[in-house]
Amino acid sequence: MYLRILAVLCILLLAVAALWTPDKSRPGLEAKYLQDADDLRLVDGVRLHLRVSGPANAPALLLLHGFGSSLHTWEGWARALDEQYRVIRMDLPGAGLSHPDPSGDYSDERTLALMQAIMDDLGVAKAVVIGNSIGGRLAWRFAAAYPGRVSGLVLISPDGFASAGFEYGKVPEVSAMTELMRYTLPRFLLEMSLRPAYGNPKILTDAVVSRYYDLMLAPGSRDALIQRMAQTVLRDPKPLLPRIKVPVLLLWGEEDGAIPIENAADYQAYLPDSRLVALPGLGHVPQEEGPDRSIKPVRAFLQSLDLSSNLDNRLGSSPSQIKNEEAPPPP
Repeated sequence: MYLRILAVLCILLLAVAALWTPDKSRPGLEAKYLQDADDLRLVDGVRLHLRVSGPANAPALLLLHGFGSSLHTWEGWARALDEQYRVIRMDLPGAGLSHPDPSGDYSDERTLALMQAIMDDLGVAKAVVIGNSIGGRLAWRFAAAYPGRVSGLVLISPDGFASAGFEYGKVPEVSAMTELMRYTLPRFLLEMSLRPAYGNPKILTDAVVSRYYDLMLAPGSRDALIQRMAQTVLRDPKPLLPRIKVPVLLLWGEEDGAIPIENAADYQAYLPDSRLVALPGLGHVPQEEGPDRSIKPVRAFLQSLDLSSNLDNRLGSSPSQIKNEEAPPPP
């Protein structure tokens, strides 16, 4: 009997040892994925990974990735845009190569404050904010909270409306299986979770899976990801979206299985100046799956904006000289 119990315990220990997934070394990840040492900047107490390209005085674009992703998701778009625009890509705190936030605060409100601090740090007065999925939610919330800092919005399958398990004003429950991700993250499981984001899963290359996997294993990243999930309290978009007065492009893959294109109607009902472009055959990350196709409506949208006030993005001698017209807090 005792031998049987001992054998079972040994099998369990071997299984745990086989599935245990340690963090990768930060120096090793930086050697592989960091373009320039100056791309790691200390902003409001957080060491963030920022990649800035394009003319310093061109109209600025601030790009925000989705859940579990990184600024590398915008690679194709950045190459297509940075001749005409100042393209600013960021890894959210605890994602990609950005370090975890020492404050432990991963709420939307904290991230919005960091976005403003990044713009101040780079001397950017106004920007067109572009966001995918959770990055889309952060983009429209930033525009509602700081209208004086935004000159346009591109929302790609944005998150924000309530859905099963995500109600307004309630802290979501993080499942035990998700909590286990801190200790074990087999690569094949991550690949399985990525495939539904693509309209054509065959396009998901081994190199892209490896990048997602490597960066997910950066020190502290899995804990930050879980903390962001646990601290995300949705606010009802209906009173917030009408505060956005800038033009909005809604970009949606018709094969999006994460946030279906039907959700676009919710945004169009409350955004006073929005247009929808559907992308046949593409899924939740059209900027990755079809960068050449998905960038075309973005180019046209940007050209339609009056960005003359953005031609000089320098704030002057002090970022504090820019007045924020922050909207009142949501009820």
